[in-house]
Amino acid sequence: MSRLLTNLFGRLPIGWLQLSHNKARLVAAVSGVSFATLLVFMQLGIMGALNSSTVAPYGLLSADIVISSEEGNTLTDAGEIARARMFQALGVPGVADATPLYIGNLPFTLDDGSTVSLLSFGFDVSQPEFVSPSIAASFGSLTIENTVILDRDTRGMPASVIDALTAGGRYEFEANGNTLVAVGTMNIGGGFLADGMLAMSDQTFLRSFPARTSSAPNHILLNVDDGVSVDTVVERLRGALPSANVKVLAADASAQADLDFMSSERPTGIIFGFGVFMGILVGLVIVYQVLSTDVADHLGEYATFKAMGYGQPFFLGIVFEEAIVLAVFGFIPGLIVSIGLYAGLRAVTGLPVEMDASRAILVFLGTLTACTISGAIATRRLAAADPADLF
Repeated sequence: MSRLLTNLFGRLPIGWLQLSHNKARLVAAVSGVSFATLLVFMQLGIMGALNSSTVAPYGLLSADIVISSEEGNTLTDAGEIARARMFQALGVPGVADATPLYIGNLPFTLDDGSTVSLLSFGFDVSQPEFVSPSIAASFGSLTIENTVILDRDTRGMPASVIDALTAGGRYEFEANGNTLVAVGTMNIGGGFLADGMLAMSDQTFLRSFPARTSSAPNHILLNVDDGVSVDTVVERLRGALPSANVKVLAADASAQADLDFMSSERPTGIIFGFGVFMGILVGLVIVYQVLSTDVADHLGEYATFKAMGYGQPFFLGIVFEEAIVLAVFGFIPGLIVSIGLYAGLRAVTGLPVEMDASRAILVFLGTLTACTISGAIATRRLAAADPADLF
């Protein structure tokens, strides 16, 4: 390691030699950085799963524009909107077609007595152009009364049921007093609001949710004419519906608005964000304590260098070297443990907790920055000291 660092820094790796001289302190410091890294990774992983599950329902849709009630917060946490807005929207130049979308949470009990909650989407089956290709192949079967397409990644659903559906079988179950028949599968996954997704016709939806009416869907989906700018049509719709208490957003802007709401206004997103901050703070404190103690233990040696004419950049280089070593040595075990915990969390909860390269790089750079800042703070006493006093 000393030879590698010598080649890397072009000088004797004083920082590494100081750290490795006290192995117990080195292990404690690396463990502390690893714990802080692990804490940040877990918070970011769960926050990422929250974001992924928030926008996952958009994977069912193939629409350019979404009209929603102002009372709604996200696509799946939405108020109701008058269906009359759909006909108003169809009169706006550039709008090619429109369809209502109904959303509700449908619980049902499995044979073993456990309850599964399915986020259900009701579509007008005569307009398959508004659904994604992932369910388009099975969409025609929803014209039959009480048929549904079941999410194969539904949390808690027996594997035998999914295997039978994948092989072309059917699965009959009762939910909310209505007998439904699953005739196909889709791949969306569960989230924080439900265990999985369910697609059905609007008529089956209204039978499953008798308190709902066809005149009050949750959203209106629009597609624009070929060659027409979506943003232009959005502005026209906002002008045509100035006092209708609705939100008009392009589909991608609607998804981004959902993410912004979940991360900044929902308590869950705020808590996870605070957890990331606390992880960074823990890392800063641990590294500062280690480096500050190391500086104090070697004041005599530093005084000698200072008396010989070495300036503050030299001492910063040594402490930054220690900070980099701690960052790298602490990051690697934190990453490995995080990958294992991600896999375990994904297996137990079904949440889309995934480790990707961008997150790993972001956390590494954050760890490196935090350790460097701690190192800079730890050298303040040395910078202000007089060599004579240090002896």
